[in-house]
Amino acid sequence: MKLPRRNFLHLAAGAATLPSMSRFAWAQAYPTRPVRLIVGAPAGGGFDIVARLMGQWLSERLGQSFVIENRPGAGSNIATEAVVRALPDGYTLLLVTSVNAISATLYDNLKYNFVRDIAPVAGITRVPGVMVANLSVPSRTVPEFIAYAKANPGKLTVASGGVGTPSHLEGELFKTMTGVDMLHVPYRGTAPSLTDLLGGQVQVTFTSMHSVIEYIRASRLRALAVTTATRSDALPDIPTVGEFLPGYEGGIWYGLGAPKATPAEIVNKLNKEINTALADPTFKARLADVGGSALLGSPANFGRLIADETEKWGKVIRAANIKAE
Repeated sequence: MKLPRRNFLHLAAGAATLPSMSRFAWAQAYPTRPVRLIVGAPAGGGFDIVARLMGQWLSERLGQSFVIENRPGAGSNIATEAVVRALPDGYTLLLVTSVNAISATLYDNLKYNFVRDIAPVAGITRVPGVMVANLSVPSRTVPEFIAYAKANPGKLTVASGGVGTPSHLEGELFKTMTGVDMLHVPYRGTAPSLTDLLGGQVQVTFTSMHSVIEYIRASRLRALAVTTATRSDALPDIPTVGEFLPGYEGGIWYGLGAPKATPAEIVNKLNKEINTALADPTFKARLADVGGSALLGSPANFGRLIADETEKWGKVIRAANIKAE
């Protein structure tokens, strides 16, 4: 049967708008089943805590469970690859962290391109690192420490939680920007590095605030500076490294990502709910309990942070010739 041309064009126009209408309706209804939030670290640590805080908020706001799935190993690459290969339907998300920005350069032959294959959804929080020294180190400020290290080249040791970790790269960035000569001593995790720092086997480390703040408050370790661009409310009297070395910035940041090609409507819906959480006083207080500050912004803002951090740490890795273990 032939259709009159006017009727045909009307039907064609209706068919053309159907996909976009369906996508909008789909996004409005999202989520209609549980969502997996994959975390590239074991349960119980800082990564897991942030994921569970946000997962609980999103579950309450959106009416579906956000199930935390821990897949540790290989610098978060196992978790990231699982999300890269997932359907881009909003039901598999990734806890994106500064470790992902580091791993993009640290690991050769990755089966994905992190910046290209993960769609940024929203930032969540930034947790300061702290430059802390054993009490035997006579320096009380960053300039005093730089002078002391230059007067004792090669005699000071800087501990980290392992090769390629944020604590390692924050130390390498400090060495590059100051020209000091310190021996890097990697450990299998933060806890053993702090044990030796407290015991005086190593002299300094750059580590997450929540792991050392009680030692600082008890005067068992000396905080020289925090690594974020601004001072921390938890240690307001401690300056930033950047106050002495303009441009220096470290710390760990967290956010959510999704497989590329996830509909923008779903990404924007998640972004809106996450930013609502970050403006909520109770939620902000819970982030502050782990030393974090809110990282509000659009998906594009978070994407720029990821790209900038990937480039920055890539330069440090290449300059120091760091290789994954």
